[in-house]
This record gives sequence, structure tokens and C-alpha cells, in this order.
Amino acid sequence: MTGRNIARKLHLWLGLLSGLVVFIISVTGCIYAFQAELQDLLQPYRFVAARQAPQLPPSQLQAKAEEALPGKLVHAVLYAEPGRAAEVIFYSYEPTYHYVAYINPYTGEVQHIQDVKKSFFGFILQGHFYLWLPHDIGQPVVASATLVFVVMLLTGIILWWPRNKKGTRQRFTIKWNARWRRRNFDLHNVLGFYVSALALLLALTGLVWGFRWFAQGVYGLASGGKELQEYQEPPSDTTQAATIAAAPILDRVWHKIQAEHPGAAVVEVHPPLNESSSIAATINYHPDTYHKIDYRYFDQYTMQELSVDHIWGRYHEATAADKLMRMNYDLHTGAILGLPGKILAFLASLLCASLPVTGFFVWWGRRNKKPNKQKQAVRKLQQASI
Repeated sequence: MTGRNIARKLHLWLGLLSGLVVFIISVTGCIYAFQAELQDLLQPYRFVAARQAPQLPPSQLQAKAEEALPGKLVHAVLYAEPGRAAEVIFYSYEPTYHYVAYINPYTGEVQHIQDVKKSFFGFILQGHFYLWLPHDIGQPVVASATLVFVVMLLTGIILWWPRNKKGTRQRFTIKWNARWRRRNFDLHNVLGFYVSALALLLALTGLVWGFRWFAQGVYGLASGGKELQEYQEPPSDTTQAATIAAAPILDRVWHKIQAEHPGAAVVEVHPPLNESSSIAATINYHPDTYHKIDYRYFDQYTMQELSVDHIWGRYHEATAADKLMRMNYDLHTGAILGLPGKILAFLASLLCASLPVTGFFVWWGRRNKKPNKQKQAVRKLQQASI
């Protein structure tokens, strides 16, 4: 069996096995591409009238949110750009919940509480990550289907490659005036080639989240063999618990960040989860992307800044390999190129969603292809002569 025939068999059977999953991942990714813009357009509680008055400190916003949503764990308090509501984020893995309280940062008024998991885009994201299945089942299925999709893209390029110069032109154009089987084949073959580079980027960045071994491999290649460290917040010194100041430590960290980063568009502070936790703070000057965020950590008793050995530290201290891994989300969504990048990601996801559909009909058409009249006549003569 030749290499081309092996590629054809792999492309066919892997496509039939993973087609539905790839379709769901692609459609949900396509819908999610403009979630930030659509939510800003449709959810007015995300905005407030900008004022000259000082914003309330995070401890007060946290208290207001906890009154509105008692018994839930506050994960972070986020201050956005002027004119936007502050967000108090409630999150827990077990039991599982994710809420966001949108609060006027000047008055403390709770404008809206959103159950993220029950929201439209929360539903879409659950499908994209887990196919709406339990995490332990859906995540490996999605990761495995993404890996299969990479193989299909590579075998698809092999099958697309013209065998001679005469067949080159038809590889780049769709014959619209042909019969439906030929049009469908061209849609699969030609559009599949055009989208292949972007589709590979989407799939490979997805695999970074899907498999730890893949993320380790990418980081190892980029760093010259170094190991990718797991995210872990540094601990506070519990022996200094008696030295804690009267003012809420979360507010002190927030004031420190504000003083040191007056031009930041987004500042987020994380209350300590327990007695040994540190206080994490993030500073983002570019709210449409995430890879340049500064991550800082402070002892909850002494306010001493703590260092980390993973990639989520200060941006200017990150290595080239660290920055590559940090870019993964912005590359996956296209946000790294701004609105044009999001449009490209949207179109690429849309075309990726079409490939399992057109591929299925290529297979179905070949299975149910009726013999032409000449072949039917030859077959009848052969039967009559028996």
C-alpha cells in the first residue's frame, strides 16, 4: 500500500470517528469568537457612569457581593477600565459554581449577578471544552479528537497535493457548475487546503490545554529542554500572623498596585483562600489580550512580595518560552491580532465545522454512487452471456 493510500484510509476512518466532535468544537469556537463584543452590546449592567470620585476598596466590594450571594467563595475582585462595572468573581471547583457580581465601584451597588455556567456563552464554552459532559469524560474526548484532527489536516494536505501540473489548477478552485458530488468534493478539498494553516494553529494551541505532555513538549522545545512548572501560588509566612495590620490586607495590596501601575486598564486582586495562602494580583495594560499580564504575589501578613518559578510572574521577567506559552490563549482566539485576528479565527472555525459535513457527504456519495449507463449496459451483456 502506497503512502497516499495509507493517508486516504487514515483520513477516512479518523474523520468518520471524530467528525461529530470536531464539528461541535468548531461551531462552539466559532460562536465564542466574539463573546466579549456581544456581551458588551447586550448586557448594559457591565457599564457604569464614570466619576471623578475614588473607587471603593476591594474589601467593601467583596462585602457587598457576599451580601447578595451568601455562602459562596470569592475568587477575585476585578477593577476594569473607567466606565465599566467592577466584578466580584465567585468560583469553586468542588462544589462547582461560577458567578460574577457586577458592582458599581463608586457606590457599591450590585447591578447584576450572573450565573456564568447557566449563561449562553457559559453553555457554549462548556461544549467547547467538555462537550457538555462531566469534566473527567469530556476533556480527554475533546483533547483526543483535537489530536485526531491534526492528523486529518496533515493527511488532507497529502491527499490534496497535485500529482502533476495538469491537476494543480483544480486544487485551488471550486467547480460551481458541476454536479453536487463534485461541488461538495471541491468544497471539502479546496477550502480544507485554504484553512489548513489556521486550523493547525487552532488545533495545536488547543492541544496545549488538552494534554500535559504536549504542553511540556512545546515548552521543552522552546526553552531548550527546560520543564514547564505547574501553576502554584507561593505560601505566606504563617509565623508572622500576629503582625497583620488593622487595615484589610486586600485593600493594602490594591492601593500598592494602583500606586505602582497608575495606567493599568485592569487590576484584579485575589483574597487568600486560607491562613497559608498568598494574595495574588494581576495587572493588565491591554484588556483585549492576556499574555502581557503582570502576575504578582504578596504575603498576606507582611506584604512582602513573593517570587515564583512558573511562567505566571512579571511579564518583563518571562523568558521567550514563557511568553510563547502565555500567548496560547490569545493565539487560539486570534485576539493577538486584534479584531482582524478574531475575524480570522471566526472564519477558520466556521470552515473547520464544514469539513466533517462535506467529508461525510464525499464518503456517502462514493458509497451510493450509481453506475453510469455504459457500465450498466456492459454489466447486462455480461450477465446475459452467462
